[in-house]
Amino acid sequence: MNASIADNLAQVQALIQAACLAAGRPVSAVRLLAVSKTWGADAVRQAHAAGQVAFGENYIQEAVDKIVQLRDLPLKWHCIGPIQSNKTRLVAEHFDWVHSVDRLKIAQRLSEQRPASLPPLQVCIQVNVDGGATKSGVVPQALPALAQAVAALPNLQLRGLMTIPEPAQSSEAARVVHRRARLLLEALQTQGLALDTLSMGMSADMEAAIWEGSTMVRVGTAIFGKR
Repeated sequence: MNASIADNLAQVQALIQAACLAAGRPVSAVRLLAVSKTWGADAVRQAHAAGQVAFGENYIQEAVDKIVQLRDLPLKWHCIGPIQSNKTRLVAEHFDWVHSVDRLKIAQRLSEQRPASLPPLQVCIQVNVDGGATKSGVVPQALPALAQAVAALPNLQLRGLMTIPEPAQSSEAARVVHRRARLLLEALQTQGLALDTLSMGMSADMEAAIWEGSTMVRVGTAIFGKR
């Protein structure tokens, strides 16, 4: 299994590099977030041994158990799943990044509960760019006001946007949706927000997302295998 995760990571990194080159972007422009949800600490250790540092988790309690087990490793933990109000303290105390902020109440709680001993929590706002049935994510019309409010909170640093669009029928269709997210980010930048992160693209639409400006792709199955 050790070689398998290492081999899979190398293949995913090669795909990212090829997509960057095809899109005329530097290879360093896109980071890989390994989605380790439902996988145990051993799988994360193997991925770290192969050079992976950043890991994404959807299920908060499961993630916290893993984070505690792996405290000996210099990992970065990203919360990419929905956050209920009763879970904000766990997220604020254990994670480095949150990609799934979609309402001000959650951001306020994360800010209030972030320990003073830790650096600011790095935050992305989740946007529903295609009106998809996922339901998670702020609608684009409400994004500017939410972004300004989140950016003003102490103990958080707003970094950018995250999207989980519905599966597209073609690469071109995927690019159209991802382009919307990039334009939303650029609009916020023109309003004075210093944003540098577009968390978009997973295994199926990674290349399309990179073409449209993704800076972080989230890949799970292609690295760890089927759950």
